[in-house]
Amino acid sequence: MMSGVIQNIIFDWSGTLVDDLPSVLAATNFVFAECGIEKMTLDKFRAEFCLPFKDFYDRFAPGIPMERLEESFHSHFRQLQGEVTELPHARDFLVFCRKHKIRTFLLSTVSRDYFARQAAANGFDQFIDRPYLDVWDKRAKIAELLAENQLAAAQTLFVGDMQHDIETAKFGGIGSCAVLTGYNRLDQLRASEPDLIVEHLGELREILERNQFQLHPHPRDGEPARAPHPVCTVGALIWNADNQVLMVRTQKWSGLWGIPGGKTKFGETSLDALKREIKEETNLDIADISFALVQDCIHSKQFYRDAHFVLLNYTCRVQGRCDVKLNDEAQEFRWMTPGQALEMPLNQPTRVLLEQVAARQH
Repeated sequence: MMSGVIQNIIFDWSGTLVDDLPSVLAATNFVFAECGIEKMTLDKFRAEFCLPFKDFYDRFAPGIPMERLEESFHSHFRQLQGEVTELPHARDFLVFCRKHKIRTFLLSTVSRDYFARQAAANGFDQFIDRPYLDVWDKRAKIAELLAENQLAAAQTLFVGDMQHDIETAKFGGIGSCAVLTGYNRLDQLRASEPDLIVEHLGELREILERNQFQLHPHPRDGEPARAPHPVCTVGALIWNADNQVLMVRTQKWSGLWGIPGGKTKFGETSLDALKREIKEETNLDIADISFALVQDCIHSKQFYRDAHFVLLNYTCRVQGRCDVKLNDEAQEFRWMTPGQALEMPLNQPTRVLLEQVAARQH
């Protein structure tokens, strides 16, 4: 476990600072179509994609020369550069690093051409002290990066979204932080055992500020370590005019479906917190709010980090326009009947809520 004060951060690019996953999936499916291979869904791609690239193509396009695959991929991917966007919290985190004089590096498979085009659009290159690009196997480059820049391992953190990034950090003897904003799923990242898993870079910033730029808190001399407190949250099963309920899917709940909601702020009533969270996460206004049940959620393996939640669950209806606009916390939404929802891969607290509501209606 990393214990030093972090003074250097090495970033991955794709899935960590920028979102190019939709473009990469589209280009990959273009390659597969040319080779007569069945296209992949986003979920399957996230489950199967890995680095180095050759390992991925050897499994799904065996016998086809890499040169042909690469040429086909890049012919399509070049056309999609305008669709690559910066990830939420990435810019603020890079500014945060500059403010606190944290040295920043990039270790990425991204080509110099794509990096130049994407950085020209987002300006992230001005926040990177030195980029290492076109690196197919980062494990073969990490020692050189550390030596060339005289980075102390105990003060250096690698932040990435894939198992390969975590393996690279361990290969270099440095700290590792996995983010849920990119290619690999929670279960894959957990299997690599990083020092820390965060939902996004905004959470990493909060952790560094709270822990005096260490990944994990250390009690002051003579003080006992403090146990974390349970967190009170609110969430709602939202009905529309067609008697369907809103389900959202999030990476922080292992890619499972659930209900929107979030933490109650100090001094905020539960109802005010519920209305605020629903508005922030879905853009919906709600009415006819009714308390449903309270649940304990302690050490859930479905959630991306160890936590103790007290879940206040409600039911409600959409008030006004039913125009769902998700923020960065969820990746997908669907309206469906409660029966259809119960057939979906749900997180356990949502399944309990749906079953309780269904039982009361019969």
